[in-house]
Amino acid sequence: MTEIDADDVGSGRPPERHNPLSGTVDLRRVGVNPDFWYPVALSGDVRTLRVAATSFAGERIALYRGVSGAVHALEDRCAHRQVPLSMGVVEGETLRCCYHAWAYRGDGRISQIPYLSKGDGRPPRGVRGYPVREAYGLVFIFPGDPEKAEATALPEVPALGSARCKTMTFSRTVRCHYSFMHENLLDMNHQFLHRGVLGRLRPQLLGYRTGPASVEARYLFTHTGGKQNRVAGLLAGEGLRGGSSRDVMTIRTQYPYQTLDLIPEGADHPAFRLWAAYVPEDAEQRTCHAYGLLMMEKPRIPGALQLAWPLIRRFTERVFAEDRMAVEAEQRAWEEQGEDRNHEVFPLILNVREVLRANGVPLRPRAAACGIPQACDSMAPESLVREGPAPAGTSPTTSQY
Repeated sequence: MTEIDADDVGSGRPPERHNPLSGTVDLRRVGVNPDFWYPVALSGDVRTLRVAATSFAGERIALYRGVSGAVHALEDRCAHRQVPLSMGVVEGETLRCCYHAWAYRGDGRISQIPYLSKGDGRPPRGVRGYPVREAYGLVFIFPGDPEKAEATALPEVPALGSARCKTMTFSRTVRCHYSFMHENLLDMNHQFLHRGVLGRLRPQLLGYRTGPASVEARYLFTHTGGKQNRVAGLLAGEGLRGGSSRDVMTIRTQYPYQTLDLIPEGADHPAFRLWAAYVPEDAEQRTCHAYGLLMMEKPRIPGALQLAWPLIRRFTERVFAEDRMAVEAEQRAWEEQGEDRNHEVFPLILNVREVLRANGVPLRPRAAACGIPQACDSMAPESLVREGPAPAGTSPTTSQY
């Protein structure tokens, strides 16, 4: 990793490799790398024997939870008439299309076509199935090469399992390219935006370091005046009575995720931690879904955090709403201008842009209906196994695949 001191940051131009005028690719046209685990739903939103619709970068996905409790993720279309499978019905561990009752296993393979006779044409094998894992109250899918899924670790959120912390979960759609979200959190020089909530804060960049897939920055925050929301003091570990401290905040983009830790003055561990992921929803990746886990250390007064929880939620939602207003305005400007005319002067942000460019992938036209054609478009093999009874009311010549 390359480490940069604050003195270096303020005294000179960024290295040439970060010069935005050197012909680098427009970051807003770079897509996220699909070979990572991405959250696409809250676990609580995928109920047993129910289906939930979601998406990743223009790929529509049907999530369903079988009778065993396991969650499955399938391409959200029936291979028959292309009707969304998210409109379907869950039976045991299979998902049945609402139209002609074609049934699919959790891997996307067709398990039954109720009315198919032996002399009929051979059907397709099915639709794409995505590797799925549940963790931290979220449903993750692996939208990239499925052969890489098992060897790719989920993001680490160690504080989530700590008895010393209480966790608040966020799930919001933001109409902007995911890169604007990384920049917003890393660039703490935008505190003027939050002056009505946080008062006057003076952020001082203590230094930062960069690597091939990461950027980490440390800031010193000092409250210099103005009315500060009491909840902000609680988040900073000052208790319900509030106070004034100099807090050190560490923010890190570890591609493709982001984390934030705030350590109050004189403390040896964070008062709160944030983990966030920004998941593109549309094919052009101009809208993303922000998933966040805010982990707060419980104060010494028993039950105090529980009492303050609604106020904390309201406070954090207000701060997030101001950030969303700003990044969505940035996205609108990009769309109106047709290009990135951003004149960034902060080397830290130039560095994170390079990390996002280097680890991302080119945006491509929408692929065929199935992301893995060889798994979906080929005809079923000759040796299809016919098994199990047909649903009630079907023909005795029913075949199952």
